[in-house]
Amino acid sequence: MCAHEEFERQARRAPGAIAVALGNETLTYADLNARANHLAHRLIARSVGPEILVGLCLERTPDLIVAILGILKAGGAYVPLDPAYPQARLDYILRDTNLRLMVTQRHLGERLPAFDGETVYLDSGIEVSDPPPRAAPENLAYLIYTSGSTGNPKGVMIEHRNLTALFRATEQHFDFSPRDVWTLFHSCAFDFSVWEIWGALLYGGRLEIVPRDIARSGPEFAEFLAERCVTVLNQTPSAFTALIRVPGMDNRNGDLALRLVIFGGEALNPAKPKPWADSYCGAPPDLVNMYGITETTIHTTYHRLTRADLDSPRSVIGRPLPHLGIRLAEDGEILVAGAGVARGYLNRPDLTKKRFRADANGIHEYRSGDLGRLLPDGCFEHLGRKDQQAKIRGYRIELGEIETALNACEGVAECIVVALENDAGSKRLVAYAVPVRDRALDRLRINATLSARLPDHMVPSAVVALDTLPLTTNGKIDRTALPCPRPDDSMRQPYVAPRTVAEKTLAEIWGQLLKVDRVGAADNFFALGGDSLLATEMAVRLGNALGIQISLARFFEMPVLADFAEAISQTSFPRKRESKTVTEAGFPLSRE
Repeated sequence: MCAHEEFERQARRAPGAIAVALGNETLTYADLNARANHLAHRLIARSVGPEILVGLCLERTPDLIVAILGILKAGGAYVPLDPAYPQARLDYILRDTNLRLMVTQRHLGERLPAFDGETVYLDSGIEVSDPPPRAAPENLAYLIYTSGSTGNPKGVMIEHRNLTALFRATEQHFDFSPRDVWTLFHSCAFDFSVWEIWGALLYGGRLEIVPRDIARSGPEFAEFLAERCVTVLNQTPSAFTALIRVPGMDNRNGDLALRLVIFGGEALNPAKPKPWADSYCGAPPDLVNMYGITETTIHTTYHRLTRADLDSPRSVIGRPLPHLGIRLAEDGEILVAGAGVARGYLNRPDLTKKRFRADANGIHEYRSGDLGRLLPDGCFEHLGRKDQQAKIRGYRIELGEIETALNACEGVAECIVVALENDAGSKRLVAYAVPVRDRALDRLRINATLSARLPDHMVPSAVVALDTLPLTTNGKIDRTALPCPRPDDSMRQPYVAPRTVAEKTLAEIWGQLLKVDRVGAADNFFALGGDSLLATEMAVRLGNALGIQISLARFFEMPVLADFAEAISQTSFPRKRESKTVTEAGFPLSRE
């Protein structure tokens, strides 16, 4: 059965159970199924069926789940377009897929590029009857775009049988049930969201949608986990490292219901969650590391972390799931074969042929580009990338795509982009550029150009100007000879001295965290080298200094020091919570 057909069985089995919730808005399994059926019949009337791609541009609300189910029930495959992505990236996906139909909401129309196809807006209509099965297991279920080394993202084609094979293979490890409460934390354009959605709906569980502002605020997300009784939490290691710094995540009040924390999306250093596991009140949740690749349908291996793992810096990814097999090439590259391997890349036959190959026995396998080694106990260890790909906050990034965008910037003759790791283990993107002769690099203009074309997580925090790119004796770029970025290399505005108490407090905290001698009112936290982990630490320190709860969501919207200081001065923030009751209080800081 396809995943949406198994969901229909759950809807018949327990129609009154809550399937999806966003705050006070809930949909039972019967409600969700009926609304999805209504959309499916509308799409079928528009000739949607097997192998037909349907655009999906919605915010993270119950409507998103309705739309995904409706498209699959109609037999089509959905193509997620995150409305937060830059127009240029959305426009590329629309052109590459040649979409003729888009499911969206009216208020998102202005965010979408010009679209020649038909737009279907969600409505509240109800249709009780399930449409007859239209998609076969070998048909496409979804198409998700990942970063591409040639300068453009590439669409990975996942079939229904890939998805159902994943959940059949993982049942023995997790014992998912209707008692579980999952979070939808990730963007629908990130395949970790697929795991979150179906992990809940295939087993009769409840999917709690995390609002965008709460997802970006550690303290609020920690409280969300407790209030919503979440049992299964899926996180990239970077996001979880930030979360466990929040007071209360040690379960000192006994209000967390977590039984599983599943890591994916990027390499895990097990030593990072060790202090949290050691300080957790009561038995800590099971911690599971799952190495995954979009091209092999989200997860590839399974490894339940032991105390010995937490004492080791090794990134042990365990053994392959039962529906997959792993072998290592002579150079240590991880090759994956089995029922989870995707069909290939949309409109990229040459790249598909290169990365999806048949082994000596004719078995379809995927060349991951990751390096690994087999340990004596039969588990695999992840050793990093063999190419120039990087993982930043769980997003797989082809550095070549950023380089292509940077080469198109005015005044840039040639460039290279690298991912540098700081002492805390967080990575940031740094660009090295050779300017056109007799020209100086305009970092602010470069930043504006890249921000218009690339998602935020792909915009370098610094651009280092070089006379020439250093080369090895073989004529290749010598990455070991690239200099460390200096404060002046960041894409920062001219220095403006902090003026108010709020600005001075922020500048002092930023300087300590980012190790910058002079922080000005016009500086951008992320351009100075900040990341989401440091932003969480900043919020904790600032909250302690001011005696209020700082909203990270607000900060991400205005990372310039003067703007955020003004928001603190003029906006009423909730004070630190001593109970479930929230009190509002202003904190005027605009005067000395």
